Amino acid sequence: MTAVPAEAPAVPDDMLQVNKAAARRVLEEIFPANDHEALREVMDESFINHEAPPGTPPGLGSVTMFMNLLSTAFSDQQWTVQQVIAEGDLVAIHCLHSGRHTGTFFGLPATGRSFSYEQMHMIKMRDGKGVAQWGVRDDAGLMRQLTGGLG
Repeated sequence: MTAVPAEAPAVPDDMLQVNKAAARRVLEEIFPANDHEALREVMDESFINHEAPPGTPPGLGSVTMFMNLLSTAFSDQQWTVQQVIAEGDLVAIHCLHSGRHTGTFFGLPATGRSFSYEQMHMIKMRDGKGVAQWGVRDDAGLMRQLTGGLG
């Protein structure tokens, strides 16, 4: 796992707002719409997804792969942003991902179950575009909801 830099470089206040808006847009608009063109507007082609498993395409391809996977597996997707904090070239987002399981998700056939689980993302920005991302999600909680497991 790659560490997030301890001190972010100084960024003008107006650029902090641009960075926050771009990061929010990915979750609130682009991912739910599975919009590849809009994704290219706010994420760099050489994007580094620090949580991508081995075999994931490099660059922006890793993000589009997961965006497609989520779009195929889940309907009525929504990311509700709880908090956005920007400092230097970093944007932190705390959000809730919700929807309905209507397609295969990592081998799990559609269950029709609704889900809602928390996520945290740290996005490194350059010139208003995401260039790297670190994330923490409650994947175990999501799987319990999809399978009806206890937890």
